[in-house]
Amino acid sequence: MGIMLASALTGSATGGTVITVLYIVAIVAFLYFIMIRPQRKEQSRIKDMLSSLEVGDSVCTTGGFYGIVVDVEEDTVIVEFGNKNCRIPMKKEAIAQIEKPEETSETTDKKKN
Repeated sequence: MGIMLASALTGSATGGTVITVLYIVAIVAFLYFIMIRPQRKEQSRIKDMLSSLEVGDSVCTTGGFYGIVVDVEEDTVIVEFGNKNCRIPMKKEAIAQIEKPEETSETTDKKKN
């Protein structure tokens, strides 16, 4: 009788451990799909956007300023704001949005039709 009781206690302890491990795995998987995966996708999108940056592109900075790219270097970019005398070098990471010149001409053509 004592052997049966000991095996029953060991079996339930193992089952409880398995359920606990499954809960931990489920929580980690949930956090991965809710937090980590979307963040990696966003970082990849930003990296692709900044790698496609070219001279003549219209950009919006993280500060909300609009300008046109005059020169592109490895980590920095020179942006022209307003008049021709206002050229400011800034890091590529400070660019929040890029608008290609051909995209703007296509959208104006669609609006005319």
